[in-house]
Amino acid sequence: MTDTAAQRQIQKLQRAIVDGLEDVKAQDIQVFNTEAITPLFERVIIASGTSNRQTKALAASVRDKVAEAGFAKPRVEGEDNGEWIIVDCGSAVVHVMQPAIRQYYRLEEIWGGKPVRLRRAAPRAATPSAAGGTAPRASAPRRRRPAADDAA
Repeated sequence: MTDTAAQRQIQKLQRAIVDGLEDVKAQDIQVFNTEAITPLFERVIIASGTSNRQTKALAASVRDKVAEAGFAKPRVEGEDNGEWIIVDCGSAVVHVMQPAIRQYYRLEEIWGGKPVRLRRAAPRAATPSAAGGTAPRASAPRRRRPAADDAA
């Protein structure tokens, strides 16, 4: 695979992951380019969920979106507990954490050398409303902080 084809594939995978996280209202989504740090994967994506139930739903949504995008079904670890779930998507690893766990482990300090700027997804098609018409889908605002702010 050429470099540009590989780049398109990782961008497609990254978009599927972020879409899965946004669909279940993940908080503080951050994406880091890890190509220069490790040969094992190209992206680390970190997001927060407010409860065990939400972190499990976020991991399931990522797994489904990645499979729908045509990638191999990701491996998931930590679903039993739900405080920190890792979704291994091959070229990208997703950490879905509750805020206290995320603050304690501070993964942004490990992987945060090269954050990836996310482009907004294309506006989604309208979804049918209960009245039979269509209503536009609202998207949650995404809040990102650089890793340097966490260290302060």
